[in-house]
Amino acid sequence: MSGQTLYDKIWQTHLVSGDDESALIYIDRHIIHEVTSAQAFEGLKLAGRPVWRSDSVLATPDHQVPTTDREKGKAGFVDKLALLQVSTLDDNCDEHQIAYFKLQDHRQGIVHVVGPEQGASLPGMTIVCGDSHTSTHGAFATLAQGIGTSEVEHVLATQCLQQKKCKNMRIRVEGQLQFGVTAKDLILHIIALLGTAGGTGYAIEYAGSTIQSLSMEGRLTVCNMTIEAGARSGLIAYDQVTEDYLRGCPYAPKGELWQQAVKYWRSLVSDSDAKFDKELVIRAEDIQPQVSWGTKPDQVVPVTSTVPPLTAAKDAVQRSDWQRAMQYMALSEGEAMTALKLDQVFIGSCTNGRIEDIRAVAKVVKGKQVAPSIKRAMVVPGSGLVKQQAEAEGLDKIITAAGLEWRYAGCSMCNAMNPDSLASGERCASTSNRNFEGRQGQGGRTHLVSPAMAAAAAIAGHFVDIRQVELASLGGEL
Repeated sequence: MSGQTLYDKIWQTHLVSGDDESALIYIDRHIIHEVTSAQAFEGLKLAGRPVWRSDSVLATPDHQVPTTDREKGKAGFVDKLALLQVSTLDDNCDEHQIAYFKLQDHRQGIVHVVGPEQGASLPGMTIVCGDSHTSTHGAFATLAQGIGTSEVEHVLATQCLQQKKCKNMRIRVEGQLQFGVTAKDLILHIIALLGTAGGTGYAIEYAGSTIQSLSMEGRLTVCNMTIEAGARSGLIAYDQVTEDYLRGCPYAPKGELWQQAVKYWRSLVSDSDAKFDKELVIRAEDIQPQVSWGTKPDQVVPVTSTVPPLTAAKDAVQRSDWQRAMQYMALSEGEAMTALKLDQVFIGSCTNGRIEDIRAVAKVVKGKQVAPSIKRAMVVPGSGLVKQQAEAEGLDKIITAAGLEWRYAGCSMCNAMNPDSLASGERCASTSNRNFEGRQGQGGRTHLVSPAMAAAAAIAGHFVDIRQVELASLGGEL
């Protein structure tokens, strides 16, 4: 019998009943926010069901909260529906005695930033949340996945989830990333190779020397965007990086329980003889800083490249997609990415709102000024704790001195379900995860990039090759 993959190991230890086609698996951690939980709690109430295991649930508002005027509390909301949803989450968490980081709590933030930094996302767990980017938590060797509102109710009521088992895919990235190339560029490159449906039906394990060399925050970025390739989950094996990050986190085991946990966690790697249904090998040296040009996360090119010619489309369907994307984005074949003038810059989200990302931004903008043509450039930390850390390091002062806005924690312009949005026709360099039509505001045009690339674009007013910017800052030539 061949060895097991990491995914298979976690699946098997959580299998309650059923087979690969229709199984019931146990859920260890359930994270909720204000948007997808209200209907689930109402369903429980109507059915007269309690929350099965309230101590497994962690809640925080993030999608619709304002990122300014936070000192006003709920009086800072301009959207009454958003206020109602946050207030409803308050009431539901109080009623069911669920751990909740409320709006004024310094630990409040985006669910996929808060869970990891609290140590609520632990190796070997099954983790769900009513948000598609729950795949983020797979960086801790977990089986993490987004679920729908009806499934949120089902997990609250039963602590179980029904689903079909995924096939296994392994993506090995070997070698050293170029100077100026980040985890965000890596995952955009992978999505471009796979396509937005290339991972459908799979759980993807990321492996190889490049992945092992990434920080925990870089790994979270990679797993975060796994869903954009169509896969349900992304996973990275447990190692010393994982252990060092979790040690001392509030929700992590302590004392003897920590030692016991670590002993188990060290088994959370794919066996050497494990069989994968599909494998892909990538050389890190081949990856350049990426910029999305279209309206899907796989429509990306190196910053030094151009909008692709329609003749490069692999088939008629892709050609039609590209034509629609070019029309929406007001772009033409062969147009240079560095020639695109920007209106706004957004730095934040569950993809790139962590302290490592904020540090990268501050490094790029220090001593410089946002271009006059940029209407607004904002930096939104992923959590209150990230905000505190950045301010303790003086990063906020560097950022604001350069002319960028420093905000409170929240999803902000990533999903535009709050006051932060693009106007129709505005073009934005964004560190978020989706560039769909209208994602950041009706008619808005989103280009996905890394935090350093977004910061450099804010200073230049257009996209630039961050490798040249950083070389110049070190005494090289532009």
